[in-house]
Amino acid sequence: MTNLLSGLRILILEDEYLIAMDIEQLCRDHGAADVAIVTRLAEFDGAQAATRFDAAILDIMIGGESTLAFAGEIKENGVPFIFASGYTDTQEIFEAFPGVILVGKPYSGTDLVEALATACGRVPASGGV
Repeated sequence: MTNLLSGLRILILEDEYLIAMDIEQLCRDHGAADVAIVTRLAEFDGAQAATRFDAAILDIMIGGESTLAFAGEIKENGVPFIFASGYTDTQEIFEAFPGVILVGKPYSGTDLVEALATACGRVPASGGV
């Protein structure tokens, strides 16, 4: 496996724990140094994320709550991130976060890793993720 995520500390914001565990293993397989799973927005805020993580993978809705405000916080704090979601109202996301990659569920592990590596500036944007 390539180490596109080598040394990164990654936050996964996902309320479906089995999906989160799969993403965690995928990140570790691609070289991530540390991976943390957060399943509820109340557990964490964007300022904490900026001090502890190099990148994030966010589901758009967790526990019935939108993660867009959290995404705005980490963006302001300079943490690169992608959305990985089955949420279908993409117009709102693209307007609020131009240039942020949305990987739709179901997705392949390769697509997810490449999208995160792109967000972190480790691979050039392909425009098709």
